Amino acid sequence: MPLSCEPLALASPRGRLTLATVTLGSGIALLDGTVVNVAVRRIGLDLDASLGQLQWVVNGYALSLASLILVGGALGDRWGRKHLYLTGIAGFALGSALCAFAQDPTQLVLFRVLQGVAGAMVAPGALAIIQASFREADRPSAIGTWAGMSGIAAAVGPFVGGFLLDHGGWRWIFAINLPLCAAVLLLGTRVPESRDEEAPRSFDWRGALCGVVALGSTTYVLTSWPTLSTAAVWGTAVVAVLSIALFVWLEDHPHAMVPVDLWRSPVFSAANVMTLLTYGALGSVLFFLVLVLQVTSGYSAIAAGLATLPITLAMLLLSSRFSRLSARTGPRLPMTVGPLVCAGGTLLLSGVGAQASYWRDVFPGITIFALGLSMLVSPLTVAVLSAAPSRHAGIASGVNNAVARSGSLLSVAALPAIVGLSGQDYRDPVTLQAGYHQALLLAACLLAAGGVVSWVGLRGVGRMGHDVGDTQGQETA
Repeated sequence: MPLSCEPLALASPRGRLTLATVTLGSGIALLDGTVVNVAVRRIGLDLDASLGQLQWVVNGYALSLASLILVGGALGDRWGRKHLYLTGIAGFALGSALCAFAQDPTQLVLFRVLQGVAGAMVAPGALAIIQASFREADRPSAIGTWAGMSGIAAAVGPFVGGFLLDHGGWRWIFAINLPLCAAVLLLGTRVPESRDEEAPRSFDWRGALCGVVALGSTTYVLTSWPTLSTAAVWGTAVVAVLSIALFVWLEDHPHAMVPVDLWRSPVFSAANVMTLLTYGALGSVLFFLVLVLQVTSGYSAIAAGLATLPITLAMLLLSSRFSRLSARTGPRLPMTVGPLVCAGGTLLLSGVGAQASYWRDVFPGITIFALGLSMLVSPLTVAVLSAAPSRHAGIASGVNNAVARSGSLLSVAALPAIVGLSGQDYRDPVTLQAGYHQALLLAACLLAAGGVVSWVGLRGVGRMGHDVGDTQGQETA
């Protein structure tokens, strides 16, 4: 709840400035989740990195972000959302500067981890600030705008990365963050502060630690198992399973970092399962597509980045429209149709190979994929936030962000090994194309499963993402 101001109107100057500040800041963190994808080949050649090391350049950031984003959301609720948000922006600027000067793969991975730690303070804080700062009537529009712009930030990454790569080198994809972070810190002085005044003073550090260990060990075994001994693989897998079980057990108490009551909402649970599947597929499609376009199809880095431009345009032009449609019909329809449309586009993209023509082989699939993505992003975000009490805005946002990043993280970690890619295979056009085709077929299956989850799990959900039965019960009371 706000500490020192009345709820903001979205149309007011301070309301617009607040929305712009949180959108820009979280957009920087999301952009860095995809901007590196287009540069992995150049980074690998420049720093003499293996495929496993390149995976960790991507996954080091995603791992620390996904591991700590729950902690970031919970701490923001307790210590002040604006305070933690701006601290994260400052940390992100530092991590970006260090990445720009990295001299070997190990340094780059470590500095990417630092970026992820800072991003974990930024991503959940943005939605929590919106939920706590704006009038109730303006929240859906504000969330819809944030979701659309965030989708653009994630999708535009390959384009921005390709442009910077061709005109300045891969180090500029990190250096460009510095002036953007400075702008957020300057604008952030006008953002209202808020926190959960009912939150307990003690923090669930045991649950936080178990969550970090669970995701970290799972990602490590998925990424590194081809190079590990059998004993190391099984040992790490056991640690992952035990830490997941311990996390679930530890969180069953009134002051848990992730309140159990959140998961009793069918909207919250179904939306997060759908998020895991959909963002897992999204991360894989963007990772593999820009790589195969460069290595197998012979595209330049900028051309590979431009190939994904329809995603950016669709999110910019259609996201707010689908948000308004969801407000009228409820989230079930767009959250079901959107992933299925994305699956159709992914199947078309699976045929991209040597000497691929953009307009014949890439444009139809990427356009259909973009249309489906713009259908689901805003309704998904609004549904998750509407299903949680306002006092838990930070942790609810943290959960959904963690699920989204975890889905992308685990798919990028696991799919190369599942489809038989390892070592220097990303430099071989024929081997890469065969693995790419299998990976996109699996991504299409994940998207289709996400649509089914939404259709089954969101039955009886009314407008604004509320369960009809729960709403009626509250009105009767």
